[in-house]
Amino acid sequence: MESGKNWYVIHTYSGYEKKVRDNLERKVRSMGLENVIERILVPEEDEIDIKDGQKRTVRRKVFPGYVFVEMEVNDRSWYVVRNTPGVTGFVGSATKPVPLEPQEVWRILSSQGIEKEARPEITVEIGEQVRIVSGPFENFYATITEVNREKGTLKGLIDMFGRETSVEVDYSQIEKSLE
Repeated sequence: MESGKNWYVIHTYSGYEKKVRDNLERKVRSMGLENVIERILVPEEDEIDIKDGQKRTVRRKVFPGYVFVEMEVNDRSWYVVRNTPGVTGFVGSATKPVPLEPQEVWRILSSQGIEKEARPEITVEIGEQVRIVSGPFENFYATITEVNREKGTLKGLIDMFGRETSVEVDYSQIEKSLE
């Protein structure tokens, strides 16, 4: 299984998201897995509800039926999460959970007012060549055509089936090529 911490999505029975989060946090502490399963998140947002002419603010789950977990996937951590009451499984395949893309994680965390660790700052220039080290274009070399420092992404051209194809990748997915 994969090493390194990524964010994964676990599916829960609807309405059990907070119960799953609390049970999982207790399990992590009691089993000493704090360095393997780091953060557990049930994203919520404020919504204005009007009932009987009265305005009130209520907290609503952004993704009902889902809990986000930052963890290192190994046999033990997978088993602990999978066997937490209320969890129906990981989003992805049955045998290997699929991690969220870095830009999805950043969007979710920032919507919750949680600062992700500093975005990797990279100094690259248009025309420079980089190697893609993760994601669907892993091990491709791209020639940079555009850099978006605000989003932490860049666009580049890769050679796919003998044709130049434009791709967009997160800073965390590339490394500078050694010419």
